[in-house]
Amino acid sequence: MEGEIEKFIRVWISAILGLCYCYYIAARIPKGFFRLLSLIPILYILITFPFKISSPNLVGYTSFFLVWLATFKLILFSFNQGPLALSPPNILHFISIASLPITPKQHPPTKQNTTTNKPKWLLPLKALIFAIIAAIYHNNQHLHPYFMLLLYCCHLYLGLEIAFFIVATPVRIIFNVEIESQFDEPYLSTSLQEFWGHRWNLIVSRILRPSIYDPVRRISTSFMDPSYAMLVAMFATFFVSGLMHELIYYYVIRVPPTWEVTCFFVLHGVCTVAEVATKKMVLRRRWRLHRLMSGLLVMGFLIVSANWLFFPQLLRNEMDKKCSKEYVIMINFFKSRLPLHVFKSSH
Repeated sequence: MEGEIEKFIRVWISAILGLCYCYYIAARIPKGFFRLLSLIPILYILITFPFKISSPNLVGYTSFFLVWLATFKLILFSFNQGPLALSPPNILHFISIASLPITPKQHPPTKQNTTTNKPKWLLPLKALIFAIIAAIYHNNQHLHPYFMLLLYCCHLYLGLEIAFFIVATPVRIIFNVEIESQFDEPYLSTSLQEFWGHRWNLIVSRILRPSIYDPVRRISTSFMDPSYAMLVAMFATFFVSGLMHELIYYYVIRVPPTWEVTCFFVLHGVCTVAEVATKKMVLRRRWRLHRLMSGLLVMGFLIVSANWLFFPQLLRNEMDKKCSKEYVIMINFFKSRLPLHVFKSSH
């Protein structure tokens, strides 16, 4: 673990140096093709960084932060779009926004940042549930497969939300900036469109919209009806998301892709497009399914399709066991590095 943490630190120091180049040099180049050309070496380096780490947890978050979020933000930045185009006041702001799952709040508020304040006890409760799930994994041979499937779904959601909160909190405190919400209680979704577009992993939604959805919709509108162009752009967004998840799986598992996770997002893209098209027809007749029923159907479909296409590659390679063991190793590692008086004072 000590060696993995050293590799992790070296990777992130190198990434920060690359982002310094983007801030001091690439930002001085006029927006467009030449700025993008100047960023290509940095984009290539970021894509190779996850191969330098072996820890599933560390490589998973590193590949998501650097390979997906940072590269997409930098590509948008080359055309003066996205969160990096808002002229961060200093280099630290630029590096934080580029490399971390955060987006500064826009004013006036957008649809995605008008959520109400959540109870303060909610996140500690989620952290407790996450810790319980991690402990249960050691006795999973005695549990029903369907119950384990539910645990996998909860583990994925809670792990991401807690990790994103831990990463975003120092930025919020140090720079005194408001940050867009990263999740909005996705288990309350009543439609696939609401789940993927307004509640689940909103960091990705805010990156995919300007980088994939808007350009595809704009191009498609030139030769088809705007309503069809919207559906094409929506499907293209899901397809690209599937490819990026496939890439992250490859970094974490280090086995050839099976394309199951891509099929998962293609399936959800088709179903979300069909849902949006059906809504337009149904709303004309003023008929709507009850929120409780639609919510159960959405969660049921997500869990069943995840069991079919999203989790199998991870489970075949025992990533669930490896990750849970790593949590224990990491805790013990940091405990062993803490001064002895910390433990004495706690007693």
